[in-house]
Amino acid sequence: MNNFLEGLMTSLEPMNIVWVVIGGFLGTIVGMLPGLGPATAVAVLIPITFGMEPISAIILMAAIYYGAMYGGSRSSILLNTPGDGSAIAATFDGYPMAQKGQAGEAMAISAVASFIGGIMAVIGFVFLAEPLASFALKFGPAEYFLLMLLTLSAIVSLSIGKMIKGFLAMSLGLLLSTVGIDTQTGVYRFTMGIPHFSEGIDFLIVIIGVYAIGEVLYNFLTIDHLKKEKKKVGKIWFSKEQWRRSKWPILRSGPLGFIIGVLPGAGGSIASMISYSTEKQMSKKSDEFGKGAVEGLAAPESANNAASVGAMIPLLTMGIPGSGTTAVMLGALIMLGIKPGPLLFENDPTTVWSLINSMFIGNIALVIINILLVGVLVKILDTPAKVLYPIIVLLAFIGTYTLSYSAIDFFLLLVFGLFGLMLKVLDFPIAPLVLALIVGADMEQNFRKAVLSSNGSMDIFFASPISITLIFLTILSISYPSIVKFFQIRKARKDININM
Repeated sequence: MNNFLEGLMTSLEPMNIVWVVIGGFLGTIVGMLPGLGPATAVAVLIPITFGMEPISAIILMAAIYYGAMYGGSRSSILLNTPGDGSAIAATFDGYPMAQKGQAGEAMAISAVASFIGGIMAVIGFVFLAEPLASFALKFGPAEYFLLMLLTLSAIVSLSIGKMIKGFLAMSLGLLLSTVGIDTQTGVYRFTMGIPHFSEGIDFLIVIIGVYAIGEVLYNFLTIDHLKKEKKKVGKIWFSKEQWRRSKWPILRSGPLGFIIGVLPGAGGSIASMISYSTEKQMSKKSDEFGKGAVEGLAAPESANNAASVGAMIPLLTMGIPGSGTTAVMLGALIMLGIKPGPLLFENDPTTVWSLINSMFIGNIALVIINILLVGVLVKILDTPAKVLYPIIVLLAFIGTYTLSYSAIDFFLLLVFGLFGLMLKVLDFPIAPLVLALIVGADMEQNFRKAVLSSNGSMDIFFASPISITLIFLTILSISYPSIVKFFQIRKARKDININM
């Protein structure tokens, strides 16, 4: 309690509050820009932190991180273009809400869901950091492989009515994830002799291409229709009915996202997808998901923000990055003289508890900032299509170039933009492709490590209660659409018999 109070007083110092607000605001803005996710933002700002106090530096970087989680959904809702991988799920129902004239309501519920998820995660951080860090250590390569398999099965099962297309998109994403140097053997795979491909294809380029460029190209086909269409922003707050439908998904998804965030390498993308899939399967109105269901937006927003807080636990307690952004932060912390690990809570408790308390302040500041900015951001919808789309393309190219400062990425962006257009025209789900690309490399490496450690035996995937539970959930996820369809047919037959 003494450490907690000392950390609270440190986080309430005027300069630290200023850094929280600045970091949260910059994170929100950067999170909106396609490709410029939290990892890029933190990496760019690392040189600025060298002259700062270590506590202020870590507070600033953390604020940028979860601020970007707030901002990533803004472009998802307004433009159907995720600012980051964890904001993909926000496109499923957030963009349809905006098309219905509910952009203001969507952005307000997104901000509140992110706030509640973040606060729940910070409370969980205070009480559960040590036991959750210990649980994460029980995950070996086999468990991580099965967790990622569950994630992919969950996202494919969402493609009800076009599951075969979902499997094809997922398979293509897994194939793309194999491009580059094999980290275990050092062999170049599918690089076509181009040195730039040795590090693989950055999933952010694919996200920007298929979502941003693909969306622009598709909409240019109907730009005359769009010009005549009157877009409505709607009121800048949500209704009582929308809150009633959202509150329980938010409260369920916050702890789920937090726990997934604690698992090193899982991150907000997996948390948001699993929470979305879970809520769709639990909902009595699952047919509305993908068409503007408010709970389909609220749940992943709560989960991904909670996951960003959860990712800080393995970073601080074990020195293990829980996401790409915390991997960047790990290097920055070491350079600042902070050594994450089991002894950090004992040797430097002020830093840890100052960070935790700053997260309370940061989430309060961010929900205020994001709700106040709703009126400004939704005006993007009033921008004429012939002006808006070139701006989106320009931002997409700027975001792509900042990833590796290579002109080759421009050609990749155009290729995946055309590919995204083709997927949209043929009605293929895009999310399985992107998620498979994000987790594919780690999934492959964990599978190979598990098999090698068991001398080629597959029994290792059934060797622990965690593995068996994940396998059961995967089977349930894949079979869920068939089970639902079976009961729907059965119910329809009963109704016919009753009417007869």
